Amino acid sequence: MPTCQGEHRLTLTGTPVENRLLDLWSILSFAMPGALGTRSVFLRRFNAKNDLLARRRVAARVRPFLLRRTKAQVAKDLPDRVEEDLFCELDGVQETLYRAELKRARQLLLQLKTNEELNKERFHILTSLLRLRQICCHPALVDAKLHLAEAAKVSALEDLLEPLMEEGHKVLVFSQFVTMLDLLRETVNKHQWPHFYLAGSTENRGKLVETFQSAEGQAVFLISLKAGGFGLNLTAASYVVLFDPWWNPAVENQAIDRTHRIGQASKVMAYRLLIRGSIEEKMRALQRQKAQLAYDVLGEERFSQSLTLEDLQFLFAE
Repeated sequence: MPTCQGEHRLTLTGTPVENRLLDLWSILSFAMPGALGTRSVFLRRFNAKNDLLARRRVAARVRPFLLRRTKAQVAKDLPDRVEEDLFCELDGVQETLYRAELKRARQLLLQLKTNEELNKERFHILTSLLRLRQICCHPALVDAKLHLAEAAKVSALEDLLEPLMEEGHKVLVFSQFVTMLDLLRETVNKHQWPHFYLAGSTENRGKLVETFQSAEGQAVFLISLKAGGFGLNLTAASYVVLFDPWWNPAVENQAIDRTHRIGQASKVMAYRLLIRGSIEEKMRALQRQKAQLAYDVLGEERFSQSLTLEDLQFLFAE
């Protein structure tokens, strides 16, 4: 890309710092080669963890070349958007599975002393992280034989949806796990609530969205975070449930923005379902920490791949 010839260069992005500060360097290295130095110089000058002034320096360097417009600035008539974290407690088989997986992960992590050692074992660590997150959603995601087991967040979702369905609202429910969406569809069918379903394999999405938008009365739209977290206009709904957290807060914001966009007339309520004292609660804390990075630089890191040994020690700590 830097070798492309042109009289002018312009970049347009909604997430200039999506996963790590180096994302910003990549953009500027195309638009203005050399403005932030070489990759190694940038990392040394602007990305040092112990340098409290590094973010101020990079913010000052890019600000003259950055025109930023937030949704609040260009869509001032949009109704309010309220986000709330709803915490659930593990119990029974779900808690037993979680504690056993956490113990295995901690034993592996205790053997690692440096980021070099972490890189050698990263696959196994990330596999344990994935399993812990899946167990928080439903035991069946790690053991299909536990299909009928109790799941704290499924019960919480039922409690949340019941009054909303009675009041005639439309609700978007996002999960990154398609298997979880299938389990939730069984729950929705049990209650005989009208529902729609969108995952990576879904065809004719335009027609599906149009039907949801024009349908009368209450409905639940079960959506894969990766397949339907962006590019859809779902303003008929005014409630959003993020069933499981994702590493990158920008991805979650994109999902909420399926309904909080031009054309929305009602206040948007977004709920995050989280297991208290679990990997999910700590992921949420890391989300806030990483989001602060973008905010500091832009006046706003792939997350699981950019986790340091210190991050992982925090995630697996008591």
